[in-house]
Amino acid sequence: MADAHSNNNHVPVLFSFSVFSRPSSVPVGSGYEVLIQKFLSIYGYQIDVHRKLVLQYFSEEWGQYIDLPKGFTVSEKCRLRLVPLQMDITTLGNLSPATTVFFCCDMQERFRPAIKYFGDIISVGQRLLQGARILGIPVVVSEQYPKGLGSTVQEMDLTGAKLVFPKTKFSMVLPEVEAALAEIPGVRSVVLFGVETHVCIQQTALDLIGRGFEVHIVADATSSRSMMDRMFALERLARTGIIVTTSESVLLQLVADKEHPKFKEIQNIIKASAPESGLLSKV
Repeated sequence: MADAHSNNNHVPVLFSFSVFSRPSSVPVGSGYEVLIQKFLSIYGYQIDVHRKLVLQYFSEEWGQYIDLPKGFTVSEKCRLRLVPLQMDITTLGNLSPATTVFFCCDMQERFRPAIKYFGDIISVGQRLLQGARILGIPVVVSEQYPKGLGSTVQEMDLTGAKLVFPKTKFSMVLPEVEAALAEIPGVRSVVLFGVETHVCIQQTALDLIGRGFEVHIVADATSSRSMMDRMFALERLARTGIIVTTSESVLLQLVADKEHPKFKEIQNIIKASAPESGLLSKV
């Protein structure tokens, strides 16, 4: 029997995914397909459609969530949750151009004299942007308070970037960025680089993993004003499950095979080793 508060033959339902729960409603008699579509309309890109998902409802009889029985339809007020099954460990850390986006964070002129190894970070950032253009990977670029801190340094070629936006918040994860991500079908991984490691990079990475993305931080393309802040941030982020990697590793992972049609172009980018930007000396 439908809940007394339902209107126009709609039934109130609480839709839960990950740590989120949002009330909504569906027509009486809605089954599995309608419910899945409702979850997607509510949570959008946060749901990785490439993973196997299990739909469950809260059973008053058992006092816990149980798998949706075959032929289930909504007839009264209820609680539902969508559970992604554990990803096969062999897929963790893999990068594919079709499911990856690059985030370039706050590589601005006013930071040039303050950031450790900023010239090296620019050089490696250029490699990543060039690789993104070759492989057709979308690029999202932020600029922290550009009125006061200036635009992205001229050496960084932003041609073809999907989004270049100003911000005052430290994290790049703002509504316009979430909207841009929602326009990229199947995006799963974010390759993140820029400054500063312990502030904007760290807060962006934590916001992204909280939304279900796999985050790869390019250690040789991110820095801070002090090496202490930089190195402690990278260690902390690695402990949270974020992948701390290098530019060459990222680019070669994305082509995956010497027979890839773009391999030669990527090989030309990395022919000369990237500068180590103080990562080995940690001083």
